[in-house]
Amino acid sequence: MTHPVDEHVGKRIRRRRRLLGVTQQQLAERVGIKFQQIQKYETGANRVSASRLWDIADALEVQVSFFFEGLPARDGAEAESGDGAAEDLFDDKEALDLVRSYYAIPENQRRRLFELARVLSDVA
Repeated sequence: MTHPVDEHVGKRIRRRRRLLGVTQQQLAERVGIKFQQIQKYETGANRVSASRLWDIADALEVQVSFFFEGLPARDGAEAESGDGAAEDLFDDKEALDLVRSYYAIPENQRRRLFELARVLSDVA
């Protein structure tokens, strides 16, 4: 049985890894472990030790506190984490691919594409 905190930390690891376009194998190599261990961390099946979380944070270029953002407080209130709907988008591989592709477009063309998307969304 997994602990909710371990599941939350695992989801945050997966979200950040995907956002960076890093595979489980690549992350495992950066941290010095097998990719199966990354799988277990991401599902919450295995707990991440403090020193390993430190290494993962370094490999994913975030502060350790990133992995605890949005975690419900003990009193049941959710900690501040920003927009939950926007965070859910980063769990969707297609949305991540779209964001990466968007930022690969030269800035002047990207602005025109953004304006087109804004006009189309107003019509719908």
